[in-house]
Formats: sequence, structure tokens, C-alpha cells
Amino acid sequence: MRGTKIILTAVMAMLLASGCNIHDGETAIMVNDIAIKKGDIDKAISMQIKNSPFAKMGISVKSSDNDFLYLITKDRVVNELIVRALIDQECKNRGITVSDDERELALEDLMSKMGSKDRFYEALKQRGISKDKFAKDFAEELKIRKLAHQISPKEITVADARKYYNANISKFKNPEKVRASHILISTNAQEIEKAVRNDKANKKLSDDEIRGKIDLELATRKSKADELLKEVLKDKKQFAKLARENSEDKGSSEMSGDLGFFAATDMVPEFSTAAFHTKVGTVYPKVVQTMYGYHIIYVTDRKAAGVSPFEAVQYEIINYLQANKEISVINNLIEGLKKNAEIKFVDKNYDPRDIKQNLQKKVMEQTLEPAAQPAAQK
Repeated sequence: MRGTKIILTAVMAMLLASGCNIHDGETAIMVNDIAIKKGDIDKAISMQIKNSPFAKMGISVKSSDNDFLYLITKDRVVNELIVRALIDQECKNRGITVSDDERELALEDLMSKMGSKDRFYEALKQRGISKDKFAKDFAEELKIRKLAHQISPKEITVADARKYYNANISKFKNPEKVRASHILISTNAQEIEKAVRNDKANKKLSDDEIRGKIDLELATRKSKADELLKEVLKDKKQFAKLARENSEDKGSSEMSGDLGFFAATDMVPEFSTAAFHTKVGTVYPKVVQTMYGYHIIYVTDRKAAGVSPFEAVQYEIINYLQANKEISVINNLIEGLKKNAEIKFVDKNYDPRDIKQNLQKKVMEQTLEPAAQPAAQK
């Protein structure tokens, strides 16, 4: 079973994604007596677009009601903010709050489960979440969990976990794993080309000359990887120091190159093949090239395939079942709150029904457009 150490409720995931204070600008939506402002909706849309997979792939999501991806994001954000308003009202009605002391204790527990404070904050950094924003959102999550517990106070027991374990034993089978450290010398061609083209000294160069500069940089990086390999083959004790100083995998370089345990399928094939064919305590004798660049690989431990004993995973199962229970409780609550709420769309541009109509129009346009092109060419 590949469970996570941090399990957020579905509603909490929504709040993390929207992250607004419902106060900025003109009112767009009234949820009972809570006003959701246009400014907050637009900020939440911008945030989701900025952090979306589309943005990371370089796909532009236009801030326009005529853009398909923008409309999908807008529809999601509007619904999430309505849910947030309903949850806030319910917590207020039930007198549910979270003190600073409660938040700090829960945060310390979360950090210990992640391994350390440094690992925890590195995980936040990789997700683009600031410490202050997480602290605020974490308090909201705790409040939601309190709400779920008040509605359904029965806790998941060890017996419940044992029952789940016995019924899902296949989920706890582990493949063979190795633990390895690596030093990465990146060969991201796009980044290298960008750096070459942005260099003022190269402004007058032709495309062929630019290509030559890129090839020279790639060759330089290969030479650097070869030299690093020679050093660690001479003295493995230098590996940690060289990883911290040279590896371009920032996530692992701070851990002296350590990647932890991984199965063969967790890594790209070239990396896994090398790692799994290397004895514990030795460095793979060649520089390994992958889509990420050149790797020097040092295998430090190995685990045989097997089944995790119940005692090793019982708390992970309890957390998993508890989180699923909370999600179910909150989802059922939200359905009931929506049915009984008075929701008024002051600005029709933010009415989900209108957004969905615009989405359907956009889908029809994109479906008909290719069929119309041949006719236009005749």
C-alpha cells in the first residue's frame, strides 16, 4: 500500500486551491448571509491557473470567458468558494474554532511524520506554498476535521485497520527496492538554449552557431559528470560532499544526494537498470544518461520483495481510513447544506449554469471548427 503521510480532506484540498478571504471588491454571489466578492473569485482563478499543469507545460490559459480551460477553472473555483462559505457558516453555527496551541501541536505532529521540519518545508516549497499560507490553511483543515468529528465522533480502531489489512493484503505487497544517492548534472536542452540565446555576446550568432554553442555546453557537462565519477570511484566518502556541491537535483542534493528507497518502476528505466544492477556500498562504474541529464549513482541499501507486516502499517491504515471517513462525512454534509442554502448569483457571469452554457458553446465551436475548414478551402 502506497499511502501518503499527509492526507487532506477533499474540502481542504479545495480551500488550499482557492485560498481567498471572501472580502475583495463587489459582491458576485450571496451564500445565505456571506458575500463572495468578484475580486476573490478572480484571484482564486488566477491562482489555480498559475499552479495548474497547463501552466507548467507552457499552455496559455487566457483570462477570457471565451477560453475553454479558463471556463473549466472558473466553474471549479465558483463551486469551491460556495462550499467554503457553507463550511465556514456551519463551523460558526456549531462554535467550532481552532486555537493557536492546537494548530502548533498538530503541525509538530505533521512534521515528525514527514521526517523532519526541513523535509516538511522542502515539500511545501516544491508545491509553491509559503509557510504563512500553509499555517493559515492548516488551521482551516483542522477546523473541518473537528466538524467531521462532531458529526461522526466514532474513531477508527486497530480492529478496523486489521480488517482492512486482511481484506486488502495485495496492497501491502512490496517489490524489491534499493536505496541510492545520485549526483545529477542537468542536460535540459531548452534551459541551455535559453541561456545561450539570452547571452548578449551571442546576439549576432546564426542558428547553426547557436546550436554549436549548445552542443559545446552539453559536452562540457558530460565532461564534468565524468570527472565527478572518477572522484567518487577513488573515494566513496566524498560522494555526499560532491552531491551537495554539484548535484542539480535540488530536492536530493540537500540530503547529500539521497533518494531514499525506490522500486524499479519508480524511476526512469535507464536509472533503475543501473541502480538495480549495482551492489550495495558501490558506485555504478559509468555515468548514466537519462532524459534529466547525467547521473552518478551510489547504491547504499536494498530491500527484498515481501509483504509489510500489519504492525508496520497499522497507523498508516488508521490514518487512511480516518481520512476517508472524514471526506465522506463532509461530502454528505455539503450536499445537505447546498439543498437548504439560499444561494443568489448577484453577477450572472459567476452563475455555474451560465458558465456551463458557455462551456457547451465552446465545445460545439471546437467540434464544428475542423469540419468547417475543408468547406472554406473549396
